[in-house]
Amino acid sequence: MDKKLNAKDVEIFLLENIDFFVSRESLVSELSFKHDSGGASSLLEMQVRRLRDEQSRLMEMLTSFVSTGQDNEDLFLKSKTLTLALIKTKDIDSIIETVESFFQDIIGADACNLVLASDQEVQELESVTGIEMNKNSIHMGPFSQEKMSYLFQDEEMLSGVISIFKVKNKFGLLKIGSKDQTKYLGDGDTTFIEYIRDVIASVIELKDV
Repeated sequence: MDKKLNAKDVEIFLLENIDFFVSRESLVSELSFKHDSGGASSLLEMQVRRLRDEQSRLMEMLTSFVSTGQDNEDLFLKSKTLTLALIKTKDIDSIIETVESFFQDIIGADACNLVLASDQEVQELESVTGIEMNKNSIHMGPFSQEKMSYLFQDEEMLSGVISIFKVKNKFGLLKIGSKDQTKYLGDGDTTFIEYIRDVIASVIELKDV
């Protein structure tokens, strides 16, 4: 008596003979599969649908990559503008003015403060806000209104970025604020801020201001 084939036997056979349907195209069009809507579709229709879904997914990825590339190019050009402007500065006041104007006028930040603080001032800031001011650390997020008000002296600021660096025995604090609570989230990319912070620190160090 011939052995009755089960679904597993058929699956194994097809895996071992992946070209089985190549010479049997008419059979392919006759195969049908139930889907979530309760109807049925042929194998060819299902393959076309999957290819369309995959094409859609790849197009979304490509669009995202292109958008990211354009954003990165835009940030590069803007950071280049700031770097060249900082090279022309002569003292700490002009450095601060250049950085703050850059973030507010070119980047579109609602607030920007660049300050050089002593160890005592940083300790006081840590005590009031609870934010650790370690060298080269970056804090980003919608902090409490009390913390934001203390950091920016402005109750309208709802989220911000605080980047810390050490230069000439002082702490540099680059603070960027937004009235949008979702503008700066804790898991945001900090690469751009890190680069700008390092440029500022280098300029201050080299200019001996």
